[in-house]
Amino acid sequence: MLSKQKVVALGFQHVLAMYAGAVIVPLIVGGALKLNGTQMAYLIAADLFTCGIATILQVMGTKYFGSRLPVILGCTFTAVGPIIAIASTSNLATVYGAIILSGLFVVLAAPLYGKMLRFFPTIVTGSVVTIIGLSLIPVAMNNAAGGQGDPSFGQMHNLLLAFGTLVVILAVNRLATGFLRSISVLIGLAAGTAAGYAMGIVSFSAVGSASWVSIAQPFYFGFPQFSLTAVITMIIVNIVSMVESTGVYFAVGKATDQKVSPQQIVGGLRSEGLAIMLGGIFNAFPYTAFSQNVGLISLTRVKSRDVIFAAGGIMVVLGLLPKLAALTTVIPSAVLGGAMIVMFGSVAASGISILSEVDLRKDRNLLIAACSIAVGLGSATLPSMFDQLPDFAKMLLQNGIVSGSLTAIALNLLLPEESRTASQVSPDAQKAS
Repeated sequence: MLSKQKVVALGFQHVLAMYAGAVIVPLIVGGALKLNGTQMAYLIAADLFTCGIATILQVMGTKYFGSRLPVILGCTFTAVGPIIAIASTSNLATVYGAIILSGLFVVLAAPLYGKMLRFFPTIVTGSVVTIIGLSLIPVAMNNAAGGQGDPSFGQMHNLLLAFGTLVVILAVNRLATGFLRSISVLIGLAAGTAAGYAMGIVSFSAVGSASWVSIAQPFYFGFPQFSLTAVITMIIVNIVSMVESTGVYFAVGKATDQKVSPQQIVGGLRSEGLAIMLGGIFNAFPYTAFSQNVGLISLTRVKSRDVIFAAGGIMVVLGLLPKLAALTTVIPSAVLGGAMIVMFGSVAASGISILSEVDLRKDRNLLIAACSIAVGLGSATLPSMFDQLPDFAKMLLQNGIVSGSLTAIALNLLLPEESRTASQVSPDAQKAS
């Protein structure tokens, strides 16, 4: 039984693991729409506050809402382009009207989606979980080099910070025992940040300028407006997120040694739909299950829902106290990248473990795994190859997890089951016949 102090520390570790992914969306959207400093600060605070509420709803679980899995919800990057496009042609009030109605769609469509889970046998789920891990590794490497677009990208100090953070995490994980081992990532992040401060690349200026308190306000950017085109666009975004979240649920099931039931997935998606509606009300973003934290569960082997509940509570507090939230932003990108390498690699390894339960000597299984992983990884590493396609197709195919998942599902349906030939029958069985 974990003490309250240990639960909070482990929860904070999860928050740090997903923090960069959570705040990058409001930073990109706010920058593209040229929001002022006050509006940007609100957008980040509201996003963290709603992330926390959404995570708590997911973990607690009721008869109809929540998966009761240790899953963290964060804003989906898939929504960035559509939000900017809708706001640029109309206004943010139209964006949030579309988000609210698309969240309602997810709540209502979740049971129907649950009936389609028969299209996710082991060969498909194993391929999808592997794709999730592999498609995130370029993100880890970009961060390890200092962050794409950063003037110091690829410089020696970034690579040393990433490598040093990775070494600390591995050393603590292998040499320590008990609680220290379970917070190996937190220790690595702290050590890497301390090294970065000693190197003079960690600045606390953002902490000093941040306000102490920020209260999330419903309809901060105005009462929602509605456009059919905008609503349909956001529904498509959330259908993409539903597919992505399904893969994350299966990955969490593998990491926690439990079989995820269709009822859990339906409850989880309903909870995501409710979270999306809250995102629209508080002028934040659509939410989806975050795969960053699956690798952390695999690495630490801490499967308690209490830890994720604590992480949700910490995000709510960070959303209310921007100065504390700003404190977590001082971690250098290279340090985060070093931690991401082991976490995302753990997700890919979980997928490979699932695939080991399938007979890959059968051509059908081999083709499904090979093609879906290749398509998913290719889409994730070279999304620009789909730039000339219509927006709808581009939205689907530029997401490696979705394109790979759809490939696995389609091949599972289209490739016929192999009949057992004489060469596939064991020698003993042949003698018996």
